[in-house]
Amino acid sequence: MTLGYESIHNYYEEGVVAEVAAQSAQFAEFAGNADLLADVTCVALNALPPRYIRHAIDLSFYMTEKERAKSETALRAAVTHAFEFVRSRMHRHPGS
Repeated sequence: MTLGYESIHNYYEEGVVAEVAAQSAQFAEFAGNADLLADVTCVALNALPPRYIRHAIDLSFYMTEKERAKSETALRAAVTHAFEFVRSRMHRHPGS
């Protein structure tokens, strides 16, 4: 029997990855550095509440427009904070 765990993921993953890509243009020191961008993605995801789903429609269907807008605002803020957090650690520990 296969349980289908491979279909389970965090609702925010796709949105955070897209927002990291969108905001990365504002942070030149991150350009082309996949490791730093992955760090930013992890920090942002850890700042958001976990929302595990199997299909994006699962959560979207049950969210009101107000909840969806609040979620999007939180996602953008988490990514901005993550860039600033990782940047501050870069300057504190150059070359690490």
